Amino acid sequence: MVPANVRTLLHVDLSSRRWHVEEIDEKLYHIYLGGSGIAAKILYDELDVNINATDPESPIAFMNGLLTGSFAPTACKMTVCAKSPLTGIWCEATVGGYFPAELSRAGFGGIVIRGRADRPVYLWLRDREEVELIDCDEIWSLDTFKASKILKERTDPDAQAAVIGPAGTKQVSISNIMFGGEDARAAGRGGLGAVMGSKNLKAIVVRGTQRPWRNVYDREKLLAEVRKATPQIKEFTRGLSDFGTAGGVESVELHGDLPIKNWQLGEWKEGARKTSGRVMVDSMFVKHYACYSCPTGCGKILKLNGETMRGPEYEATAGFGALCLNQDVESIVKANKLCNMYGMDTISTSAVIAFAMEAHEKGILADCDGIPLTWGNAHAIIQMIHKIANREGVGEVLGRGVRRAAEALGSGAEEFAIHTKGLEYPYHDPRAFIDMAANYATGNRGSCHLESFSYPLGYGTTIEELDYDKEMDPYSHDGKAEIAATMQNLMSIYNCLGLCKFLLRANMGPRVLNTWVNLATGWQNSMEELMSTGERIFNLKRSYNVKLGISRKDDVLPGRFLKPLKEGAAAGSSPDMERLLDEYYKIRGWTEDGIPV
Repeated sequence: MVPANVRTLLHVDLSSRRWHVEEIDEKLYHIYLGGSGIAAKILYDELDVNINATDPESPIAFMNGLLTGSFAPTACKMTVCAKSPLTGIWCEATVGGYFPAELSRAGFGGIVIRGRADRPVYLWLRDREEVELIDCDEIWSLDTFKASKILKERTDPDAQAAVIGPAGTKQVSISNIMFGGEDARAAGRGGLGAVMGSKNLKAIVVRGTQRPWRNVYDREKLLAEVRKATPQIKEFTRGLSDFGTAGGVESVELHGDLPIKNWQLGEWKEGARKTSGRVMVDSMFVKHYACYSCPTGCGKILKLNGETMRGPEYEATAGFGALCLNQDVESIVKANKLCNMYGMDTISTSAVIAFAMEAHEKGILADCDGIPLTWGNAHAIIQMIHKIANREGVGEVLGRGVRRAAEALGSGAEEFAIHTKGLEYPYHDPRAFIDMAANYATGNRGSCHLESFSYPLGYGTTIEELDYDKEMDPYSHDGKAEIAATMQNLMSIYNCLGLCKFLLRANMGPRVLNTWVNLATGWQNSMEELMSTGERIFNLKRSYNVKLGISRKDDVLPGRFLKPLKEGAAAGSSPDMERLLDEYYKIRGWTEDGIPV
């Protein structure tokens, strides 16, 4: 069975400064697993389509996965869910590190927060039922690093903190929530930092001493399965261990998958070489670091100009590098750190800066507050991060995201505002992997590579039990809608179990996940039943969006992606969206307009 403290949900009303604890029926875990699954059930039931994301009564949920805090490999994840202030629809942002496991040790499976405090506060949680809301006006404007340090000094040096920075307190629409202080793990997408900021909630701090997964259903068999899987995980993720996710920049460019000059170009070999994770490790490396229960350790601590900092992941590296034609690797590392301190999504931040560079080049954005927003200008990128985080000058407009910035600028700026449903694109090209085109169009939070995480199949990852065990043609449309739907279901499971999706690179497919779940809980699910659960969760999030008016008209890609590149490995490839959507909706059993039935 699922331990009681894993099923404990803390409800906090900031307006009244009251809280209560609810023990969730285990049946709900059978239906939705945990994480964003149970969050989707709660938020769907409470959704009021007439209130916006920053309304006091719009809830935000911090939900651990079913296995979070256990000894399953990478059981380190939680998902933060709310209506997005950036997109106005469903939003989830997944984060690892140590905060989720610490929340489990404190006896909570999740927190749902409503209301708005009358002044800045933080939530301080210790072992179950030790809950306080504490005023914190004096740290409200501090960056995430300084605020986290002070909060640990005030509470417990071993506590973990989820904190918003100045971008969140100023309710910048692309702000995020940072976890672990300088360890800098982020619930990054969709502007959830602005939701916390709108509630006058600076941080959640947690410290626990319990061991909720000490007595799993069959401890010895689960330990044996973990010992069997760990060497395989280490072997297949060695590249991530050595060079981090940014180590893939050159390979991504080789496959025509790198976003270059706001997605206009297909080749950037020299730039990819100069900005790769390998270069960072060779020139700045201090040591590796890992999330809770992770055998891979993809995090990198770097030293730049005598200062240690966490190195950028692939997305930040590609965004502040290739997307902006910036070959200055040191500026990429600095830009990543600034975003972490301010509490801003590195994907959306780099995307709006690249958008602004193109708008400036085309004469649409002539006044950039005196900043020369030319392609490859590393200094201008850094200056714009400060502007966006502080809502200063042109930064106020860009902080709304590319969709709203383009609407404000007009003059054809919408043509190169690269988003779906208002969410800026992550840095894998749907012309390079046609299955990603189907995923981006239908993803519940908008354009999100992690909703399906299917592009590794194009790089050679196999999942035998799903019959994905042969080399795939990434540019063919055959079967790609089915891949998108199936992988979205599988990734829903990863999310709701609290596991890192990089396990997929080590061929940890649904059969392995189902074994871990059954041994941990005593359930007797089949692999097919687990996959059906993933489908149910995905459909529930779609239904949430349907309440908000989402349908086929919104399942679109930017026009730029419908035109083939002229160079690079993906040259000549472009997705046929009508075919993909027709096939996808049929597989899902939705109507022709994209509505679940």
